[in-house]
Amino acid sequence: MTLLVLLAGCTPGSQPPPPTPACGSPVETGPLPQWARAGFSGDARMPHVMGRRGDIVAAVFGHPLAVTRPDRSSNKILWVSKEPSPPGDLAIEARLDGTEVSVQRRVPGGPGPSIIDLPQSSCWRLTLSWPEHTDTLDLTYA
Repeated sequence: MTLLVLLAGCTPGSQPPPPTPACGSPVETGPLPQWARAGFSGDARMPHVMGRRGDIVAAVFGHPLAVTRPDRSSNKILWVSKEPSPPGDLAIEARLDGTEVSVQRRVPGGPGPSIIDLPQSSCWRLTLSWPEHTDTLDLTYA
């Protein structure tokens, strides 16, 4: 009886479940949120990742992010905070998903332009802290 139930689930018309994303924060390719468009013109379409709390966006100029770039371009990320904050650095703890491997990065002066290189290809879970704010997001490096 169990065999019949299993076979019934594999009929040609059935659809497999959607794949689970390897990294939890999707890279959006549409316009940046309205609050993150200062300094951009037009509809401000570019790859970006929203923080889980919605307090920060990573506008990814170096998309796709990569550990090694044969063209010598950079992993440029513009960090934009939704709300103004007192002066202070943006501290980043990046943890390799599913491991205890972590590295720290710092963006002097708080959210703004940065080059964020990470040591290994995979999904990295970033905890972002800047004065009076904390958010998290995932970035995939190829």
